[in-house]
Amino acid sequence: MTKLNYDRDQILAAMDKIVDRTMRMDMPWDWPSGVAYYGICEAYAATGKQEYIAALKERVDELIDLGLPSPWTVNACAMGHCCLSLYQITGEEKYLDIVKSKIDYITHDALRFGDHVLQHTVSANNDFPEQAWADTLFMAAFFLLRVGVELNDAALIDDALNQYYWHIKYLQDPNTGLYYHGYNNITKDHMSGMYWGRANAWAAYTMSQVGVRLPESYLYPKFLDVVGSLNDQLAALKLLQTENGLWRTVLDDPESYEEVSASAGIAAAMVCKGNPLHIKYLNKAIPGILANIAPDGRVMNVSGGTAVMKDREGYRGISRDWIQGWGQGLALAFFAGVLDYEKRRADGAL
Repeated sequence: MTKLNYDRDQILAAMDKIVDRTMRMDMPWDWPSGVAYYGICEAYAATGKQEYIAALKERVDELIDLGLPSPWTVNACAMGHCCLSLYQITGEEKYLDIVKSKIDYITHDALRFGDHVLQHTVSANNDFPEQAWADTLFMAAFFLLRVGVELNDAALIDDALNQYYWHIKYLQDPNTGLYYHGYNNITKDHMSGMYWGRANAWAAYTMSQVGVRLPESYLYPKFLDVVGSLNDQLAALKLLQTENGLWRTVLDDPESYEEVSASAGIAAAMVCKGNPLHIKYLNKAIPGILANIAPDGRVMNVSGGTAVMKDREGYRGISRDWIQGWGQGLALAFFAGVLDYEKRRADGAL
């Protein structure tokens, strides 16, 4: 039987380096730190290394003492992931209080359109009127789901699944199975219409988490849309993997560069889904991503923050020269998934 092919000690050493380098980054309270620190929490869950959580707790406490941003934004809600994990690990109510304040913002104040779909926001301004971005699935929908499960709050779970449902309807191309970066509800189009790599990672990774985190997920009708969407998407994505085991920043553009945060997120989704037909693609992704970990723990070839660009050239031109929190976090989530692969339970799909 074919299995994942990797050196556990090599993976653990890479994770140590990534965590150490991540904690030397000066990231304030926003989505880069939110994704990075989520990855550290996943690394802790897979390894049990207390030093990961000790360092993270110290940093989050420092950020709390410095003062939390106000008002929240959809992107800043990404930091709710590590706050929820810290509450689950330490039992300290201060982390849960922050989680609840983010949930209150999402529930009552966050801009929405159509069927209560969250508009993507990055500041206190109305940045992208009536636009749905795949990014929101990680920053808010997945967070809503986790909190709903933790608090046994049916309304939060329903809201989370509603976000998944409408982001699937707005962003997934039924002809290809791939996800567009964004949808504009005012103009009723996908703007430049690109299959951006990291957008597909946000969608695939967060959808792969629903069934394993939501008890009796099969009892929720909208979960069936999540399963169907993810199955179609991964079947399409596997065919676009490069010879180096990676995926490109514009997935179907052979002139676009290979981008490691998208690659890690897509591969992490495959790991979580646990389909044995994906093992051969994962066995290419593992060395491909390891080859992009610098000796100091920097995850290399990660594209910078990316709006819905005007054209293909816009995506091709985004710099990948600098360390980014989302690259660190998604790589850790992938490696954590690899270590846990044999312990993964079924995702609840019937």
